[in-house]
Amino acid sequence: MTPEYVEERIKEMFEKNYQSLRLAGGHALTEDIRQLALNQVIAFYRKLRNIAEKVTETEVKLTLPNEVSPNNNKFNIEGIVDIVQEGDEVWMYDLKTHDADYIRGHKDFYEDQLNVYAHVWQKLRDNHLDHTAIISTALSEKVKSAMKFGDEEIQKMALKEWEPVIEIEFKEENVIETIKEFAKVVDNIEGRVFSPPDVDRLKKKEPGTNVQFATYVCRNCDARFSCSSYREYVKQSGARNQTDMWNYLEDTGDAVFNEEKILANLERKGNG
Repeated sequence: MTPEYVEERIKEMFEKNYQSLRLAGGHALTEDIRQLALNQVIAFYRKLRNIAEKVTETEVKLTLPNEVSPNNNKFNIEGIVDIVQEGDEVWMYDLKTHDADYIRGHKDFYEDQLNVYAHVWQKLRDNHLDHTAIISTALSEKVKSAMKFGDEEIQKMALKEWEPVIEIEFKEENVIETIKEFAKVVDNIEGRVFSPPDVDRLKKKEPGTNVQFATYVCRNCDARFSCSSYREYVKQSGARNQTDMWNYLEDTGDAVFNEEKILANLERKGNG
């Protein structure tokens, strides 16, 4: 099969899946957003075709069962990965929706998670493993722009510069400590302990980005409406009266995304 043939099949399957999801969920997308989503799939095929063609097992479910927290809460750790055989080497890939720079800036977090998955694959399943890596599913801004405007040479250059695969070092000695951290989170959830980060944390820029934690994380969190740290952050950011406060609390994210969502719903109702 040629790459051109595969891309045509991807477009057909994309449209079929979209129509199925639209009918099942009752949500429509505008043509621009649908094209953006299709561009993302095509870009990944073009960039990672060599990996895709070597996938040995996809959506492998890994489970670390019967763990017990300090407060005697029982829990399992589960994850889904892809396994690729490249010659004599075996790779484990975990897909994440975060952009590649963000992942590189928070590498320790992803390292901890993948270490547990690698531990399950090697120690509990007794399988061979050489490398672990994260694949970022978010396109870089250069690739988005190049795909949108359609210039083939610019697309090739943007895809060449884009590095969505981030290799993660496997450290067996960190697995036990990571499981302990998971156990603490379980105890906090079961104990209903949900303390927010302090205001200083909200003001710090996220590694790998040029935006504050409050913008990158809090702006997309529904719980911000009742979060004491976020309210204090708003006050310290210059909200002088009730109107200023409402402007923050009514901020529902990216304006372009919201407009597209409204247009899509109108389009769906018009076709209904």
